[in-house]
Amino acid sequence: MGRGVAPGRRSVWSWVVYDLANTIFALGVVGRYFPEWLISVDRPDSALAIVEAVAGVFVIFLAPWAGARSDVRGTRIPTLVLTTIVCVATTALLATGSEPVTLILLGIALVAFNVGAVVYDALLVDVSTPSNRGRISGLGVGVGYIGSFVGLGLGILALDVLGWSYAATFRLLALAFLLLALPAFFFIREREGHDDAPLPGIGDVGRKLVSSWRLASSHDGVVRFLVGRFLYTDAINTLIGGFLTIFVIQELGLDGRFVTALLAVAITAAIFGALGAGVVIEPFGPVRVLRAVLVLWMVAIGAGIAAAVTGRTGLAWAIGPLGGLALGATWSADRVVMTRVSPPRHLGELYGLYATVGRFATILGPLTWAFIVDVLGLGRRVAMGALIAFIAAGWWVLRRVDDSERDWAQADLPVVSRAPDAPPK
Repeated sequence: MGRGVAPGRRSVWSWVVYDLANTIFALGVVGRYFPEWLISVDRPDSALAIVEAVAGVFVIFLAPWAGARSDVRGTRIPTLVLTTIVCVATTALLATGSEPVTLILLGIALVAFNVGAVVYDALLVDVSTPSNRGRISGLGVGVGYIGSFVGLGLGILALDVLGWSYAATFRLLALAFLLLALPAFFFIREREGHDDAPLPGIGDVGRKLVSSWRLASSHDGVVRFLVGRFLYTDAINTLIGGFLTIFVIQELGLDGRFVTALLAVAITAAIFGALGAGVVIEPFGPVRVLRAVLVLWMVAIGAGIAAAVTGRTGLAWAIGPLGGLALGATWSADRVVMTRVSPPRHLGELYGLYATVGRFATILGPLTWAFIVDVLGLGRRVAMGALIAFIAAGWWVLRRVDDSERDWAQADLPVVSRAPDAPPK
């Protein structure tokens, strides 16, 4: 699809539905049922923290490499297909073997999922125009959270209604992820054109990371945004990575059914948060919207701490609507900020860094949680307080990020191929 051609509806909706598909894994598997399986086999918080941290290390190297290769090739769908299939296959095998094997499989699934997310996010520019990018991003996140309902619903059906094992439940969730991902494989139309540079090899990853950071530092706002993103995703990814489920069950003494109900409320709010943010991003700017929702995050986490301290578990209900609104709005605004500050020609590469800082956060956040809870013995309430501190720091860093539209130089625009029979200009 050429730069001046508006994307078709089928392409747009295929991209949106993939967001629905991968949310089944992100919330249904990682956020909800895997932590419950972990509690059922009496594993400590640090078991999940270590898996997520190790997976994050791999993503730090693989994400920029995959993003840069997609920039050179001019196509991202093959990478999306491969990573999705790997994630689906490993998810389908969870809880079928020993506990250590299951933890390793989750790590592989997390690596594949997050590398795939790099090229998926970069496809936003192929299914939108500058004038509707905020709305399309919000639509993707909003519709994507329907995948959370699908994930929760399938889990209830499998575990509570049919009495299936966790292994069978994970297989069902993996199948749902695959089926809903298929339209993206076949119907998204990408931009035409490719770079003539050689494809980077895996041995080039270290050098590519350095050059990617140099590229980021040469464009105003990119590094500052990525630093701020590291700080707030440190907290957000820790919560949605399973530790909120552990906190509610272990600290508030509530059962899995309450967790499911709480998450259902949060998902509903997240849909409205994503769609609402998509509407206000263009008039108010994505950075202003993002900073506002970070305040909402701090209030939501504070409500959870208050519920644990006072024993008034009713306060936990505030986590659902407030955290849900903030979650949906965060990812709607977050992706648009990245497209505003990044040169279009290097968007895949810089989305690799975008994913990398998220992975650094996925390393630091869970390890910080495990250190506070399992090493220092200070408890999960203190760990939740540390997450508020990370979000506050991110809010402060973002205050000087300029998210205005750029007038990019020709060298920063994507290379567009002309048809073989087209005359040179």
